[in-house]
Amino acid sequence: MATGNWQKARLVERREETATAVTLVFEPDDWPGHLAGQHADIRLTAADGYTASRSYSMAAPARNGLVEFTIQRVNDGEVSTYLCDDLPIGAYAEVKGPVGGWFIWREQETHPVLLIAGGSGIVPLQAMIRQRREAASRAPFRLIYSVRTPADVIYADELTHPRIADGGLETAILYTRKAPESSRRPPARIGLADLNTHGWPPDFQPTCFVCGPNGFVETAAKALIALGHDSHRIKTERFG
Repeated sequence: MATGNWQKARLVERREETATAVTLVFEPDDWPGHLAGQHADIRLTAADGYTASRSYSMAAPARNGLVEFTIQRVNDGEVSTYLCDDLPIGAYAEVKGPVGGWFIWREQETHPVLLIAGGSGIVPLQAMIRQRREAASRAPFRLIYSVRTPADVIYADELTHPRIADGGLETAILYTRKAPESSRRPPARIGLADLNTHGWPPDFQPTCFVCGPNGFVETAAKALIALGHDSHRIKTERFG
């Protein structure tokens, strides 16, 4: 599902999430709203007329006409590096969207949800978590989040805050390169045992959302199927 044409959007807020990830909040001229899990296009135009655009997932529900993105800086990425490092508060970009009608969660849904994120793949899943919280939904949510090191955890304060846990979100953060001393699990890539330990049993019939790099998504989806999850209830979104 895609909506709208290009429209101007003013940058109104910037938040550093990690050393390489930044949240940008834009105020478009006339945003139509969006669902948790959707993405939009951002376009930049240089003084000489050159344009470049990229797609980014929204990181939060639509709030007062604002659109929030969390963007991971990509080495030599002409759009991500400018957005993360150079676009000043008050400056304008262009946005178009929302896009996507499959990888979404609606607050009316009540069955269990399993969110599996690799790196910046947490962004659309975080929008679902925030939508659930704002709607006071009682749908059972579990999050399995794989990152390289503790310093790479995006939304670390929010995901580990007691009020998030009290709201029924169960979170397991797994590390692939360096784990904190308190971690009982040594650094390793996500595997079948992790999904079996921290995910929902297949007979609960959860909707599974998997987002991250290609290899991560392939591994997680195959592990879910091996555990007995219905492939029709596994929704994936990948990058790279």
